[in-house]
Amino acid sequence: MSEISGQKALITGGLGFFGSGLSERLSQKGALCRIFDISENIEDLGSIEFIRGDICNFRDIKKACSSIDVIYHNVAQVPLAKDISKFNQVNVEGTRNVLQAALDCGVKKFVYTSSSAIFGVPEKNPVDENNIPNPGEAYGLAKYKGELICKEFQEKGLDVTIVRPRTIIGHGRLGIFQVLFEWISEGNNVPVLGDGSNIYQFIHSDDLADACIAAGNKSGSATLNCGAEKYGTMKEVLEALCEHAKTGSKVVNVPMNLAILGMNITSRLGLSPLGPYHSLMYGKSMYFDISKAKLELNWNPKYSNSQMFIEAYDWYLENREYLEKNNDGNKSPHRSPIKQGVLKIVKWII
Repeated sequence: MSEISGQKALITGGLGFFGSGLSERLSQKGALCRIFDISENIEDLGSIEFIRGDICNFRDIKKACSSIDVIYHNVAQVPLAKDISKFNQVNVEGTRNVLQAALDCGVKKFVYTSSSAIFGVPEKNPVDENNIPNPGEAYGLAKYKGELICKEFQEKGLDVTIVRPRTIIGHGRLGIFQVLFEWISEGNNVPVLGDGSNIYQFIHSDDLADACIAAGNKSGSATLNCGAEKYGTMKEVLEALCEHAKTGSKVVNVPMNLAILGMNITSRLGLSPLGPYHSLMYGKSMYFDISKAKLELNWNPKYSNSQMFIEAYDWYLENREYLEKNNDGNKSPHRSPIKQGVLKIVKWII
């Protein structure tokens, strides 16, 4: 019998890319799951309860927190959405609402899914839990403010664990990754900034779900960095994917400064799906020291960078036709195909 069997779990953002996978994994382990989400795109949830509401409405979220043991908080306005005005509204004040509701309702444990974006471009790698956050753009700043509010509520007696994941990928992850997969499936070349030697760590959604579940089952507040154990350079992971696809795609180097300038300009003009975080980090090294999470959670990530990219790519090819027919625009940005904009032109140049 699972040690979380019978646990009453609330997953905010449970219809999003990561939240949906976490909900499914919790349910498989015997937890009694309730999803809270603003989306109307409700799929077959089986035995999982669904409450539709807005995280910015305290009444909505307090109702969802009733009789809950553990909250897994995943609602976030993500960089891909580009609505900077909502970063503070959703990621900061929305997080405060959930924490207050959890405290009022006597929730035993709160797990906050943060982001590695709180560190911006780190001065040194690997990044551990003692590194001082230094967000480089609006999304990272909002997620860091969310962490600070979590610490306020720790002092009020709420048991809160902050989990910071590296960039999440896995089956079902679309958004910017869908552009990459589409390019490779068509045999187009894939760019890396500079020589592509920047070391970049990702994390598989299943590995992250396991870390969050372990955190939800462990008493005592903590802050934990999570990422893959096996990873390498950006160029290496993309070359491995091109080799797997066998479509003729190659990884090509593009000048760093020129590419960043172009990314920023086209993003501001609304011509590209890329946002400030992508131009800030794509050509930079970023990887976590995950030893604390492994020790405290008895957690061991299974997927390497290459494995998770290949799995996500194969899933996309198998489901592409279905995704195109069912793209109603109501899913979260990370679960939706996106318009490539000016990138449609770029792919023929490189």
